[in-house]
Amino acid sequence: MSTEGEKPAAGAGDTSGGPTQPPPSGETKSSSKDAPATGAAPAGDKKLSGAELKKKAKEEKAARRMQAKVMQTAAAPPGAAAAAAAAAAAKGKAKQDGGAGASAHGSKTAPRTAPTEPPKPKATVPACFSHLSMAKRMSITQADKDVHPVMLQLGQKMSTFAISDSITRAEATLLAFKQVIESYTTPHGATLSRHLTSVVLKNQIEYLTACRPMCFSMGNAIRWLKLQISKVDIDLPDADAKKQLGEAIDAYLHERVTLADIVIVKTAADMLTDDDVVVTYARHRLVERALLRARADGKRFRVVLVDDPFERVGLTHAKRLSAAGVPVAYSHDLGALRTNLQGATCVLIAAEAMFSNGAVYARAGTCDIATVARDLQLRVVALCESINFTERVSADSLTYNEIDPERNSSEAFRLLFDTTTDKFISMVVTELGNSSAKSVPAILRKLEEL
Repeated sequence: MSTEGEKPAAGAGDTSGGPTQPPPSGETKSSSKDAPATGAAPAGDKKLSGAELKKKAKEEKAARRMQAKVMQTAAAPPGAAAAAAAAAAAKGKAKQDGGAGASAHGSKTAPRTAPTEPPKPKATVPACFSHLSMAKRMSITQADKDVHPVMLQLGQKMSTFAISDSITRAEATLLAFKQVIESYTTPHGATLSRHLTSVVLKNQIEYLTACRPMCFSMGNAIRWLKLQISKVDIDLPDADAKKQLGEAIDAYLHERVTLADIVIVKTAADMLTDDDVVVTYARHRLVERALLRARADGKRFRVVLVDDPFERVGLTHAKRLSAAGVPVAYSHDLGALRTNLQGATCVLIAAEAMFSNGAVYARAGTCDIATVARDLQLRVVALCESINFTERVSADSLTYNEIDPERNSSEAFRLLFDTTTDKFISMVVTELGNSSAKSVPAILRKLEEL
């Protein structure tokens, strides 16, 4: 039993629901400091944001997938693993392409693109033939700004073989230079004899050479023109100097080309007699004019024409001879050469150039005809103007030649000319007379004296 005067024990709670007394102030502060320490993370860890938690979860998920794939690949055979990897790559690429197509065009499938053809390999010349040149069809826009319009036109004709033989090219070149000189004006402080050669003519020559390699007659004509320009008096007015050079060009062409052709044609026509069987190759203007001249003189003879198998230029030659009343036997290639030459009395060919050692530089195939004719004891006569003579020496067809641009591939190419040594040539007919092939150096010395 308790007495009424007793008090409850200190610190005991009152279960009767009476008011509770607050604890002392010191105890309240200590409990408030300890509360966050018990509910927070350890002091060394950093609290992550929501975006960082999502990123971490994605990385863990990707790592688990990669580990599962590695385990599956290790368990599967090698062929199945490679096939699965290829299928996954194709599926991912198709998904990527489909998504790009759908976003760009609003459709589920991307449009198919046409397959592109691989570029064709460029024809290359073997290193052992890299010294041989080839005609190039240059655009007019690639030419130097100082190239004369008449030279631009001439270069295009040469590159497309509209002008092909050496004499025609040399004649056209000199006539073009004549127009360049007529339109030339000497700059202030310069002289015609120096500025015209070193500046004006240089640009024209470089352009022509870039279009097609220079032939021997062109080289001789250009050297002669430079010599004439160097002889012009520096005190001579431009009008008189240009008139003097123009007259010199006309006289040179008349003497070295026009008169030379007349003399050569007449000499070759006089060599033919009745009942002769003349073998010729392809077409050359000197041979054609000589045969027509002999027929006009009343001589009766026959012609066996062996044509170039690549260009077939002999068809025009055969038609003109037939129209003049000359019987012509036409062969379209060199296949039956020995058969065609049997029964012939002489072979008439034309040379593009004559080397100092007596070799004849002519259309490809000429050497074959001369060789067979020598075996059959036939006389081989070469027609050539002295403007085509050169001091250079050649013993084969690879020293000086050109590559046919129309028949040039990575597997093979064709040469436009060949070289016939002097032992296969019986006679050379020039405007200076008939001579042997070995007398070319003597003719060159005589030309220097003129």
